[in-house]
Amino acid sequence: MQFDTDWRTLGKHRIRLRSTKGFPTEVMHQLAEVTRLAVDNNMSARARIVDIVLRQENISDITVGSTLPEDRICAPQLEAAVATVMGLPPEKVNVFVQTVAQEEVDLHFGVYERMLAEKFGAVPPIQ
Repeated sequence: MQFDTDWRTLGKHRIRLRSTKGFPTEVMHQLAEVTRLAVDNNMSARARIVDIVLRQENISDITVGSTLPEDRICAPQLEAAVATVMGLPPEKVNVFVQTVAQEEVDLHFGVYERMLAEKFGAVPPIQ
């Protein structure tokens, strides 16, 4: 059993929360909600939050998956916005937008989120 990982479903996002310091706290849950709002309102409908990792240095790495390369343009603004709302310095929040080809994933609800998570290594593939 992994005590450093928690899963959260927020709207269309199935997010893995992982903390290197122990079990994810309420602050990480708030970070996930703020990030969800930022992604839903600033990125395409295909963008999904896959993973949020809190490292020892209190740096949050947020991985967003999408089938549209244009979503990468939003990453720097989202970093600044999420950091401001959470009361953190901008260098403490990193947003990584990774894209896959639309042919590589099934776009049905639930399957799409799982396939993105598998592509980016957040979960192992189903055997």
